[in-house]
Amino acid sequence: MQEKVTICGMDTATLPKLNSAEQSSLLAQAKKGDKTAKEKFITANVRLVLSIIKRFPSVKVSKDDMFQAGTIGLIKAVDNFDQSFGVTFSTYAVPLILGEIKKIIRTNNSLRISRSIRDTAYQVLKTRAEIERRDMLATPENIARELNIAEREVVYALDAISDPVSLYDPVYSKEGEELYLMDQISDKKECDERWTENVALRKAIEKLGEREQKILYMRYFEGRTQTEISGAVGLSQAQVSRLEKNALKVLKVKMSY
Repeated sequence: MQEKVTICGMDTATLPKLNSAEQSSLLAQAKKGDKTAKEKFITANVRLVLSIIKRFPSVKVSKDDMFQAGTIGLIKAVDNFDQSFGVTFSTYAVPLILGEIKKIIRTNNSLRISRSIRDTAYQVLKTRAEIERRDMLATPENIARELNIAEREVVYALDAISDPVSLYDPVYSKEGEELYLMDQISDKKECDERWTENVALRKAIEKLGEREQKILYMRYFEGRTQTEISGAVGLSQAQVSRLEKNALKVLKVKMSY
């Protein structure tokens, strides 16, 4: 049974679902000026707006306001989409919808930047452009030197006017396949060397007795205290401490091989 969600007075359970051929036909009619076809096409794609709104569960902007902004983006996408682009409509529409929603979030952001910081940021941007025109590296240090201010003021001013982004913001989209910002961020902790160490650690832990393995798991994976562990395994806190220390010594020796 389809879940009912009401937003802006609209019951999403009643939204029509169109196949690819129906979408293409309606869009072609809408491009020829058929207002009924355009309205039906927009209504059928409202789910795109709702799916993007779900990415911002903690913002203080009302969902109705975000829905209205996202719908503006959807309408812009319908008006400007060309089937000869060679991409699906959703691929083209998502960035436009997301842009309108982000715009209203920024407009309603409760954080206000002081005029002095904005003025500093303006001077920083202007100076950075001048330095780059001289084919020089516009580092915060060089900008601060030219403006005769502290380097931290340059960094703070630029941070203050920067728009925050979500790790789930799409940076590429094609045929329904989206690449998110988080997909392009490397994890230094998951390098080959760390992976090898993890394999060696697992093998070393397997060499321990069942009781020692349980104590280490509860201590370092569940974050329990030795007192809590003692109650769970039926040993004194002193015995747990001794077993833990001995197990760590064994691991250290086996990891050094």
